[in-house]
Amino acid sequence: MTRVSKELLLDPAREVSNRFDAATRRLLRATIDWFEGRGKQRLVADYHGKVFYQDFLDFAAKENLFATLLTPAADAGDSADKRWDTSRVAALSEILGFYGLNYWYPWQVTVLGLGPVWQSDNGQARARAAALLDGGAVAAFGLSEREHGADIYSTDMVLTPTGDGGYIATGEKYYIGNGNCARIVSVFGRIAGVDGPDAYVFFLADSTHPNYRVVKNVVPSQMYVAEFALEDYPVGEHDILHIGVEAFSAALNTVNIGKFNLCFGGIGLCTHALYEAITHAHNRILFGNPVTDFPHVRRGFVDAYARLIAMRLFSDRAVDYFRSADDQDRRYLLFNPVTKMKVTTEAQRVTGLLSDIVAAKGFENDTFLPIAKVDVDGLPKLEGTVAVNLALILKFMPAYLLEPQEFAPVPTRDDAADDEFLFRQGPARGLGKVRFHDWRAVYRAHAGVPNVAVFTEQAEALATLIGSGGGQVSDMDLQLALGELFTLVVYGGLILEQAQLTSLDGDLLDQIFETLVRDFSAGAVDLFGKATATDAQAQWATGSIRRPALDPARSGRVWQQVVDLSGAYEMTP
Repeated sequence: MTRVSKELLLDPAREVSNRFDAATRRLLRATIDWFEGRGKQRLVADYHGKVFYQDFLDFAAKENLFATLLTPAADAGDSADKRWDTSRVAALSEILGFYGLNYWYPWQVTVLGLGPVWQSDNGQARARAAALLDGGAVAAFGLSEREHGADIYSTDMVLTPTGDGGYIATGEKYYIGNGNCARIVSVFGRIAGVDGPDAYVFFLADSTHPNYRVVKNVVPSQMYVAEFALEDYPVGEHDILHIGVEAFSAALNTVNIGKFNLCFGGIGLCTHALYEAITHAHNRILFGNPVTDFPHVRRGFVDAYARLIAMRLFSDRAVDYFRSADDQDRRYLLFNPVTKMKVTTEAQRVTGLLSDIVAAKGFENDTFLPIAKVDVDGLPKLEGTVAVNLALILKFMPAYLLEPQEFAPVPTRDDAADDEFLFRQGPARGLGKVRFHDWRAVYRAHAGVPNVAVFTEQAEALATLIGSGGGQVSDMDLQLALGELFTLVVYGGLILEQAQLTSLDGDLLDQIFETLVRDFSAGAVDLFGKATATDAQAQWATGSIRRPALDPARSGRVWQQVVDLSGAYEMTP
């Protein structure tokens, strides 16, 4: 197997990376061993049988897994192993995604549920949450409602003051992961009789309280995504996490922290699917030849592999920006919605390509591929809503393309540090004021890579359009089309930065940018076909279409990296 594959794809048979400390390596290894010990038959049977994952929650409690990885150092007491370290949060997210999003999900929503707690100045609530985590509890993020979705401007969860400093909470929440069993439920609501943003409130609830009623699981799945109701639920001062505009900011800042994990869940899921698909296809004979002798099959595998490695490179580099963030460097606020929107939709494309190749095998009940095919849609459609994230990405476009500033280089951040800034991000506003380093610098540094050079032409064309005012449109559909093109420029930039830091194989980097050239051209065609596009915009769109720099020999070498994965991993039966 190539050096590239070994370094960039999770392999459960390999030792956990020594970039982590001993305690972290032990927890990650224990998690892998737990899944492998249960085996593939149990994994797929529980999935198809919609068996709730209590055994996984019991394992996590026994190992103190969530408590160790999700307790900030400030709340860790005398434990030297506890901290909020985005690099190891990402590592566990990938491992859990590798074995299925049903196991990633309770971890993911615990991350979200803890966000408002760790941002709070309520020391009593923080101490209670830390103690519950130590006891094996999970958390939930009580934000969305059946009638309003995640529209936090509109909430029917109402807290009525009791006159003694407390409240009675009444209302329902919908689509709340872990809502059936979480002891730490961060609930968003409003205070009765108070107008405007001053009414917003975040408070703690407990699913074991008699006034907390679990209505149902709203999805037909292993995971429990609850509808729950609070019925005259007593809320004391010790339960209040945030009031007023701080509660609003805590909701958005929690999404900044927690939804980032979507990318690593998708990376893990796609990696397992790739192992299974290439092993099956390369060892299957049709019409007297291995399936992988067919050119369209090889092309599909190379495309899927290049896209998966691109997902990895972007996401790994984004971790560094998260961990290096401070009041003066908020570039992570752009990279976060890109992970939620772009990396997750790329996960869909990868699983789609693999599914096209394996065909009927992707429907069999004893394989992982059907699990990946079904569950991958939840990343961009349920957890990461593409249109919402594109609209957010667009807020950064003028500053990113046209107003670069000097920044000190961001190093690789795999140090054992506590990412405490994530819990003091401040008010959720001023996105248009965030500034970025010169995006052109890393593209210039890789101008010798043929497809990077072609893609740079397309990126420059977009910058020219935006700089001339040609990208100022009021039509939302057209805005989103421009957002797709801009996202590719941002995506490519971090891919190049990480490629440079990891000395990525040049053939693979060129192959990755071949996919980006094709994607930009496809996006330009989409823009060209918009009814609201002006003649000038349509002309720009056709002028930015490029053919990739095609090199069959290079693609053949990348194909060899893919075929080397055949038989490299198979889950314990």
